[in-house]
Amino acid sequence: MNTGTVIVMGIIAGGTIFIGLPVGRLGARASGMRAMLNAITIGVLLFLLWDVLGHAVEPVEGALTAASVGHTASWWPFVGLAALLFVGVSVGLLGLVAYDRWISRHGRSSAGSEATGGGVLRLHEPASRLAFLIAVGIGLHNFAEGLAVGQSAAGGELQLAVVLVVGFALHNATEGFGITAPLAGSSRPAPWAQLALLGVIGGGPTLVGTLLGSVVVNDALALVFLALAAGSIIYVLVQLIGVALKLDRGLALYVGIVIGLFAGLATDFVVTAAGV
Repeated sequence: MNTGTVIVMGIIAGGTIFIGLPVGRLGARASGMRAMLNAITIGVLLFLLWDVLGHAVEPVEGALTAASVGHTASWWPFVGLAALLFVGVSVGLLGLVAYDRWISRHGRSSAGSEATGGGVLRLHEPASRLAFLIAVGIGLHNFAEGLAVGQSAAGGELQLAVVLVVGFALHNATEGFGITAPLAGSSRPAPWAQLALLGVIGGGPTLVGTLLGSVVVNDALALVFLALAAGSIIYVLVQLIGVALKLDRGLALYVGIVIGLFAGLATDFVVTAAGV
């Protein structure tokens, strides 16, 4: 498969994340909508955490089975993969904890300004910082998804690659509004530049992963990014639950979580239908 086709597939798989970004411009009168979007985001991320950990554990369990049951391999592959899983989750979780504490203390630091192109991401604001962290977690997850698309394309499995692209595109369509949910209901609408940059952070890694996966097939690399994504999603989930409890919307919180969880499962059924 030529490089142009691979690029198009990566753009389609990751580009749908921009569909949901405009919800970040909902005004202050939409506080109820913000609470519901926050709850739905929790549901979507709960699904993503389950999905990410499930895929991350697969190669570890495979190595364990080969060593303990099949006796076809040594224990070292299992030890190495398990170490990558544990270290990756720890770095993804604790790394965001450290970064969030650092940026909250220093506000708009010089390093933050350089990284955000003059403060486009507005990391000195708690809501904007949370949106950025959500985008980072989803971006790590989407990089791993891109690797799967690229590896399928490299193996000549065009039908599988197309189904993966469709499934991941549906995933990203639901993830877009999750990224900007913390921005909805603020006193001023989020700037389009901020929304666009968040979309690139969250969806861009899909294209990068697709290109890399088309030339490099490495299960350990995919495992590392899945583990990092799992750790970052755990951190973001804790933050979103804290926001949800402060908003105190009662039953609406749990209804939103169910909607988000079921939305994630529904999009996953598209990929499962292909036997993946």
